[in-house]
Amino acid sequence: MDVSFTFFHRSLAMTSAATRRWRPRSLLQLVLLAFLVVMLPLGVLMYQAGQALSELSRLAEVSARQAVEETRRARTLGALAVEMERGARQYEVVQQESLLEIFSTRLEEFRDLLAQQQRLLTGSPDIRALEEQLDELAKLPELSPEEYSEALEQFSTFSEHVEGMRRETNARIDQRLDAIRSRAHDVQQRLWWQSGALVSASLLLMLLFTRLIIRPVRQLERRILGIGSGYQDGAVGAQRVQGPAELVALGERLDWLTARLDELEAQKQQFLRHMSHELKTPLASVREGSALLSDGVAGEMTARQREVLELIDSSGAELQRLIEQLLDYNLLQHSRSAEIKRLDMATVLREVLAKHRLGLQSKDMRVEVFSGPLHWYADHQASARVLDNLISNAVAYGADGGELLVRARAHHDRLELEVANTGEPIAEQDRPHLFEAFYQGQARRKGALKGSGIGLSVAADCARVQNGRLELIDDPRWAVCFRLTLPVAQPQEEHKQMPAETGSNARDLTI
Repeated sequence: MDVSFTFFHRSLAMTSAATRRWRPRSLLQLVLLAFLVVMLPLGVLMYQAGQALSELSRLAEVSARQAVEETRRARTLGALAVEMERGARQYEVVQQESLLEIFSTRLEEFRDLLAQQQRLLTGSPDIRALEEQLDELAKLPELSPEEYSEALEQFSTFSEHVEGMRRETNARIDQRLDAIRSRAHDVQQRLWWQSGALVSASLLLMLLFTRLIIRPVRQLERRILGIGSGYQDGAVGAQRVQGPAELVALGERLDWLTARLDELEAQKQQFLRHMSHELKTPLASVREGSALLSDGVAGEMTARQREVLELIDSSGAELQRLIEQLLDYNLLQHSRSAEIKRLDMATVLREVLAKHRLGLQSKDMRVEVFSGPLHWYADHQASARVLDNLISNAVAYGADGGELLVRARAHHDRLELEVANTGEPIAEQDRPHLFEAFYQGQARRKGALKGSGIGLSVAADCARVQNGRLELIDDPRWAVCFRLTLPVAQPQEEHKQMPAETGSNARDLTI
């Protein structure tokens, strides 16, 4: 166990030192090094297991061989004891000298085997007794017949000592087997501890190298997400990717891409500022001139001339609205913060409807709106932009002589404003892309001017600025129905949350 933990600490120290002093120059080198270092503890474990198994196998083989030899020797001693007793008793009956020779030969063989058995059973009382009896039995040929017959009684105790020696031999073999079994158990426990320590070391090394590989990938992922979401932070840009050369090079390419996108963004801002100035200046002159002509400064105009003048003025107003939408879209893309304050949404709606009075009259649209007052905490400019874009779309795409509905429902946690109109429904394939910038669906705008495709995108951004949402909903009565949902907001000027105030007269009516 101590060896395993020592190896574990040394492996971690070597890995940490290698990580600090030498970083792989390529991703391939890092992966190969990871495989090599992770497999090293497992290789050590396999080597130690092989050594332990070899030790147990050798010990078991030696013990088995010794047990067989000792058991065979004890059995042979028992057989020699029987032959010695049989030969001595036969000599007593037939008195043949050859029988004494056989007895003497068996006695010497017994003495030799007993000496070998004594090495196993050191200090055995049965062996000492057998040695003493062998000395007495060796004197049998020299005894008289009467003494010879009396001496034969020694074989009974001799056989008992042989049997005792055999039992002691078996007991000694059993002890050795128990020792081998205990040794095997100790080796098994040691292998379990080593396996746990080395496998844990491999897992820690795997986690270490996984972090070395995943960390730069996650850094690159954060950089890419930051670039994609338009998030620019000096700390993020200054954080250098650390890892293999391929990923470091990719991080440098992302740095170049970020710088390039910053340049393009600055150019876009400059272009929009210049474009707004260059377009608004002559447009203001055109609208001022049309206003002077409308006031009769240049003389009275015929009905046909006044009709053309109204067309010029409405087209100039539409062009100014498109320019403002484009500037609003650019402003919202840079995360303008909302200015929350207490508003009367009915008043905001009336202001927006006043801008579209001429368009509604020219379309002969019947307008139905909610009555006020309806107080809510919201951003005045953002809320007005949402209503302005929705009403503008209703005028542009709604049916001539149709209807326009603006209704409101105030709940304890949200306000819902819905703008609906009659006419042609929005195609199913256009619905998923309605709030994408510069997307124009299949429906064609009615009028001389073509839309820019950013009105609904600006409206959706204005809703998000207030932590709300703008969505297209299905209403069985109306062809098109948009819903603006605004949550309860914290007023900036009062720094406390106030409930919305809605009068009992917040109902639908016709104006």
